[in-house]
Amino acid sequence: MIDIKKEIAGLLSGCIDGMEAAEIEALIEIPTDPSLGDYAFPCFRLAKLLRKAPPLIAADIASSLGGSGLFEKVQNVNAYVNMFIDRKAFAAATLSEVAAGGDDFGRSDIGGGKTVIVEYSSPNIAKPFHIGHIRSTVIGNSIYKLYDAVGYKVVRINHLGDYGTQFGKMITAYRRWGCEEDVRREPIKTLLSYYVKFHEEAEKDPSLEDEARETFARLEHGEKEETELWRWFREESLKEFSRVYDMMGISFDSYAGESFYSDKMPAVLEELREKGLLQESQGAQIVDLSQWNMSPALITKSDGSSLYITRDIAAAIYRKETYDFEKNIYVVASQQNLHFQQWFKVLELMGREWYKDCVHVPFGLVSLEEGTMSTRKGRVVFLEEVLRRAVEKTREIIIEKGVNTDNVDETAKTVGIGAVMFQELSNNRIKDYVFSWDTVLNFDGETGPYVQYTHARACSVLRNAGADISKLSARDLDLSYVCGDAAYELVKLIYRFPEIVADAAEKYEPSVVTRHVVDIAQAFNKFYHDEHILTKNEDEKNAKLLLTYAAMQTIRNGLALLGIKAPEKM
Repeated sequence: MIDIKKEIAGLLSGCIDGMEAAEIEALIEIPTDPSLGDYAFPCFRLAKLLRKAPPLIAADIASSLGGSGLFEKVQNVNAYVNMFIDRKAFAAATLSEVAAGGDDFGRSDIGGGKTVIVEYSSPNIAKPFHIGHIRSTVIGNSIYKLYDAVGYKVVRINHLGDYGTQFGKMITAYRRWGCEEDVRREPIKTLLSYYVKFHEEAEKDPSLEDEARETFARLEHGEKEETELWRWFREESLKEFSRVYDMMGISFDSYAGESFYSDKMPAVLEELREKGLLQESQGAQIVDLSQWNMSPALITKSDGSSLYITRDIAAAIYRKETYDFEKNIYVVASQQNLHFQQWFKVLELMGREWYKDCVHVPFGLVSLEEGTMSTRKGRVVFLEEVLRRAVEKTREIIIEKGVNTDNVDETAKTVGIGAVMFQELSNNRIKDYVFSWDTVLNFDGETGPYVQYTHARACSVLRNAGADISKLSARDLDLSYVCGDAAYELVKLIYRFPEIVADAAEKYEPSVVTRHVVDIAQAFNKFYHDEHILTKNEDEKNAKLLLTYAAMQTIRNGLALLGIKAPEKM
């Protein structure tokens, strides 16, 4: 597709001596008020260069550009050059691109096939998959899809929390109060109850903590009984996790969790010693980071057991050696910022120059209306319960309103789960928020169901027309029929979609796509209400149907990048 900004920059560079086209392109703006043009160029910066008042410079440039076939008109307003694109030519180029691209519209080859790793979700084994985990899961899944769309080869890793002292606690609790039959019947809720009981009892009897540490040490040394219990807890947990992932249509290339790297940590410790980075502190091994205004990186505890940071370093080295990544992205809550700063710095001190290719993508926290979630106290909202309730409510609405659908249950699942995921991706990822059932089950306003309904509406228009869209070519149609204000605003938003996808990937920010598909949905609905699409005039109808198809296809592609399905009937 033609890059309008680049084209304008090229034309402007012919009018401005002493400024490169790339520098000019960076200054080009898109006015918020359409009456001021499609693009604007401010001339303040040119006053010193050209020794002339900015309004006079703008007048000269506007006069020079007036003859270009790219524009319907060019005018200067004070120090700005306001440019109005030729609507008909612009619509032809945009609609042709969507028709040619189809499901691939918006994709690019920016990444050139280089490998990117995205680590996301990463729940803890034997603990509930709660609403807090949805953030890493859906943000990470969307970042994977965005990087795939811009031409990278993406490896999706679910770095399971399947190691550490918590398993000493879980095994200790199971031995004291556990029942195999209960665990097999309802694994996560039963194991959670043991974990909660452990912490309640440990407050009365602190020796339980020592027992848990000793149990984990035996697990680290591969003792048979502890290893078998740990493996059983892991398998039962994965069954439950998989059910939730299936509901959301999310999958991974690797479930290599912390335990996978246990045999790779001795080499890391040896390298740290050889490079003189390890120091002893009260029996523990640390890397002193005070020079960089950070607390020490604790590498091993006084009993010799490993910590998250040791396993993360081993994992990063393994991934670089195995995948030779261009980027190694970690989608993990912002409360872990210091942890990532510490171990990225340790990698740098180890001489691993690729440490700078490791990227922490933080996100805000989810809390409950009654306070912060706490697994230890059993205060959590299970993610599966949230998804099921969203589906149930959607099903009730579909039946109550007599929604046109071939399969009530399938549509309820698509819309209900889509609503939960869309809400998670609709705000800037760094924002904290309070989980509320009323909010998550509210489908009014700028929501997933609104966007999905708009897609279904466009599909309905195309079905009712009975036209073969594949035979409609923008080159053969009279596109003056889609040059009215409502239609043109929709065309402009569709045109920007590939740029939006690239921007969202660069910023690791799915909400950029979410906001844009809402804008397209709103613009299509305005076009739908302002214009009569299925007119008797065949030329007019076909031009408007091609625009309807382009809006439908772009919304579908945008929802796909968010991991959300687009129903054709709703």
